Amino acid sequence: MRRVTEGLVKPLAKQEGGSRFSRGRPPPRERRVRALQTTASVDTRGQSFVPFSIDVRFDSEWSEDIAGCAYRGSGEIFVKSGDAYRPAAFLLGKNVGPVAGACEAAPARS
Repeated sequence: MRRVTEGLVKPLAKQEGGSRFSRGRPPPRERRVRALQTTASVDTRGQSFVPFSIDVRFDSEWSEDIAGCAYRGSGEIFVKSGDAYRPAAFLLGKNVGPVAGACEAAPARS
């Protein structure tokens, strides 16, 4: 999950630096990345990915903030937005659309 930390969590923290005097919600005190499965899933294109969650802590309670997946071969990171998955650059201010089939496991073959 180091790829998610370097490619998404650290840039988010830098972007949310914020001011002590702002009336907006303060940035979280801490973030952590959790892998949601111990083994990778394979999507309909045959690419391997691992679903993850980024949790945030403002006081003493942890809560899930961002859900997504990271592709093992390409290193691409996608985040859930509504019912679709978008490239992680979406959270960093880029105007990118949803990617069909991203982070969707292929049906199991019998």
